[in-house]
Amino acid sequence: MASDWIGCLVSIHCGPTLGVYQGEVSSVDQTSQTISLRHPFHNGVKCTVPEVTFSAMDIKDLKILEFRKSGAEIPKQNGPDSNSTLTPHGGRKDKGGGAPVNSAPVTVPNKTESKTQEGGVSPVPHYSKSYGERHMDMSVQSKGFRRRHNSWSSSCRGPNQATPKKNGLKNGGHMKNKDDECFGDGMDDVLDEDFDFEGNLALFDKAAVFSQIDSSERRGNGARSRGTPGEQTPSRYRHDENILEAKPVVYRQITVPQNGTKEYSTDSGLVVPSISFELHKRLLAAAESHGLSLERRLEMTGVCASQMALTLLGGPNRLTPKNVHQRPTVALLCGPHVQGAQGISCGRHLANHEVEVILFLPNFVKMLEAITSELALFGKTGGKLVSNVKDLPETPVDLVINCLDSHENGFLREQPWYKAAADWANQNRAPVLSIDPPVSGQAHAVEAKWSLSLGLPLPLSEGAGRVYLCDIGIPRQVFQEVGIKYHSPFGCKFVIPLHSE
Repeated sequence: MASDWIGCLVSIHCGPTLGVYQGEVSSVDQTSQTISLRHPFHNGVKCTVPEVTFSAMDIKDLKILEFRKSGAEIPKQNGPDSNSTLTPHGGRKDKGGGAPVNSAPVTVPNKTESKTQEGGVSPVPHYSKSYGERHMDMSVQSKGFRRRHNSWSSSCRGPNQATPKKNGLKNGGHMKNKDDECFGDGMDDVLDEDFDFEGNLALFDKAAVFSQIDSSERRGNGARSRGTPGEQTPSRYRHDENILEAKPVVYRQITVPQNGTKEYSTDSGLVVPSISFELHKRLLAAAESHGLSLERRLEMTGVCASQMALTLLGGPNRLTPKNVHQRPTVALLCGPHVQGAQGISCGRHLANHEVEVILFLPNFVKMLEAITSELALFGKTGGKLVSNVKDLPETPVDLVINCLDSHENGFLREQPWYKAAADWANQNRAPVLSIDPPVSGQAHAVEAKWSLSLGLPLPLSEGAGRVYLCDIGIPRQVFQEVGIKYHSPFGCKFVIPLHSE
């Protein structure tokens, strides 16, 4: 009979649109082909209505989750009505062989009976969780989500129930009741309280725990293997700073046989002593005897000096393809000696990097072979060569490179061309870079902003400006031959700044 199904817990699948409903059967009407569920759940969420009624036309599948607890047997599908009976789909099936109203009935499993398969072995039936267990699982897992998101679905409402409207009341208690009615699941009494993170964190005594760990390590191996909160450690480290130092850093890695009158230091704190011109001359002679010829030294000096000059001119911010209309201009003042040949080599590299170079070199009947060869290479760059100061620009240039002075020929300072070139440089108001300037005993006719020394610095005066040092490729054993204990201070660079002690 239809009343035998009342009290059973069933699951009704109504297709992808309406979804799945679960609840307790409250009534079955064979005449109207409807079935009603009390306390229904829609897709795992409790509905706000106490009862939902389904038509047989909407039911796609029906499963019995749990029979009523009265212990009654499963009702047979052929009730007292000899003409028709209600199928699990709710369709009417005529005994006389007529076609059913819903032609796709689903077999309802029997919990008290099991079919015997071939061989006489009865398979163990597989059932889903009971209604109570499913209710508890859904309540515990989805409470937090449902309280944060509006998961109330319009499909949970009855067929004739309209969407509830706000009545405009601002009463807090009334709104709270409405929230509980909409989002609540009636299972608050079985849920745990929110975890108190701050209260539990206050119970944790970090100092006591670290002290216990430290004391246990002391008992275990007699030595402390990790730091404690009371240990003094630096608060910050640089991104390139090594915090695991294997041995102390030695900052005086270069020693000379005779201490010069001046010492310098690098950005990292390494001490670079100055050497006398005589020792510097011996060092270059020793390097030349081992194959570091004058031509190779001129090339290395020109490369390092041009790199420094390009940086002073603005580097990548100035020398770009979009800035060809503002090419930097460099005036190069050279004398007829090795220092002048170094300047010409620098000018050639600058001209190769799209810098407008104006080279001043006085006319002489006979010049050094190094100057002649460097001039021949410079002539292939398209740079401008002048021998008269009047041909130099009247407007300020971007940079003046001074290579007028010689370490040995001091009489050149008395020459008219020298004085005229020095006066032009001082009046042009452009910054001056001096390459390999003389020692402090000689006065500087041109006040420089920067000075570039080779290998090891000479004791320069204050008129030399800020001192830089370039690596010209002298090996360490060559330094040792002249009595210098040497360790390269350059690191990853070829030109480094030096600071006066």
